[in-house]
Amino acid sequence: MIDEKPEGSVRSDPTPARDVWVLDVGGSHATAATVGVTGAAATVSATDTESLDPALPADALLDAFAAPALRLRAGRGEGSPPPDGWVVAMPGPFDYDSGIGIFEAVGKFDALRGVSIRAGLARRLDVDASRIRFVNDAVAYALGEWAFGSATRSDRHVCITLGTGIGSAFLDRGNVVDEGGAVPPNGWAYLLEFDGRPLEESVSTRAIMRHFSQRTGRVQTVKEIAEAARTGDPEAAAVLDQAMSALGETLAPWLTSFEATRLTVGGSMVRSWPVLVDGLSDGLARGGVPTDLELLPSALLDAAPVLGAAFWLSSHESSPNSLRSDTR
Repeated sequence: MIDEKPEGSVRSDPTPARDVWVLDVGGSHATAATVGVTGAAATVSATDTESLDPALPADALLDAFAAPALRLRAGRGEGSPPPDGWVVAMPGPFDYDSGIGIFEAVGKFDALRGVSIRAGLARRLDVDASRIRFVNDAVAYALGEWAFGSATRSDRHVCITLGTGIGSAFLDRGNVVDEGGAVPPNGWAYLLEFDGRPLEESVSTRAIMRHFSQRTGRVQTVKEIAEAARTGDPEAAAVLDQAMSALGETLAPWLTSFEATRLTVGGSMVRSWPVLVDGLSDGLARGGVPTDLELLPSALLDAAPVLGAAFWLSSHESSPNSLRSDTR
């Protein structure tokens, strides 16, 4: 049983029990899910996924976002009540209150810059626009791991997601901390620098692929590079160690100032955890992180942002009609 959290923290026993409809939008996919939330437990009851090309025009992207949600709704069968609202986990930069994209210089969703995704999804999903709420995808991932990924909930939990970019969230007993001197501006690790350059120039799928190609003349995906490292390729191992060491060294001062007790690493790259962890640990050690920091790979993987978004919706207000978009 999860311990009760002190007053002011995210409630660990959201009520009443109900199904939450979730749409998780990533750089390469959109996943719709229904999540049953009961007390401190949550269960994904159904999912549907659509592949995405982030370079598509705006209408085509919105159609692709909505496609798995429409199929999921249709699969409920006649007589089942349709969803009266959705919580959408979206990557940044994004205006989560207004539902408008601010995507720029992030290598994806350029066509959605200045577009009301809330209005576009409302039309396609046939729901009132006010019933579509948005949460940062890294925050959703972190909340999923914090709430459901372990038998215990760490008081000071940091979650980093690795994929097309770097997502991050700093949680104090389940509450997002995105201001103050203990965390990076807005809690965004992707804005940090390593060796005088943006961190994502060292740690991201495009950075790792580029560095591997520069060293070897071969073009391979991160998954292929990780597999090569696992089977003993020294060049592949060196590229991954360099990237993860840069991540650890850059994060270290913030983990220390935040007094983090647990660091969870998620995102698409974490499936290669055995060839990532040593480089990350070395970077953290060089940065002076206390040795008692708990370092874990994601336990929930793709389910983390889905469960976390449902938890966010159910925990912040008992009534979704009055939900504030105050967690980003």
